[in-house]
Amino acid sequence: MSFVEAIKSGFKNYVNFQGRATRSEYWWWVLFEILLTCVPGALIGLGGESDALASIGGLLYIVIGLGLLLPSLSVYIRRLHDTDHSGWWLLLGFIPLIGGIVLLVWTIMKGTSGPNKYGPDPLAPSVASVF
Repeated sequence: MSFVEAIKSGFKNYVNFQGRATRSEYWWWVLFEILLTCVPGALIGLGGESDALASIGGLLYIVIGLGLLLPSLSVYIRRLHDTDHSGWWLLLGFIPLIGGIVLLVWTIMKGTSGPNKYGPDPLAPSVASVF
C-alpha cells in the first residue's frame, strides 16, 4: 500500500474498528500524522518571537489532533486485529514503558497469515485477481 492509498484508507475507514490493517497502512498513517503535526509544532517553536504565532500553532495543533483522533484509533485497532489481538489491548499503552514497547512490537510484527477472527488476510490475493 502506498502513502496516498494509506491516507485515503485511513479517512475512508474513519470510524471503522472492524477488519484488519496491514503494516504499510498503519506506518504510512503514522508518518502522515507526524508530518501533519510538524506544521503547528514549527509555528509554536517560532512563537518565541510572537505570541500570536504560537497561539495559532497551538490552536492548529488541537484542531489537527482532534481531527485525527478517531481515524488514528481506528487504524491502530485494525492493526492490532491483523496481529490477532483485540483492540482492547490498546489500553496496554497506559502501562509506562512496558506497555508501549509491547504495542510497538505488535505493530511491527507481520500480520496473521490467512483469515483470523477479525477478517480475511488483507494481503491475500483476491479470487477475482487470480482469474
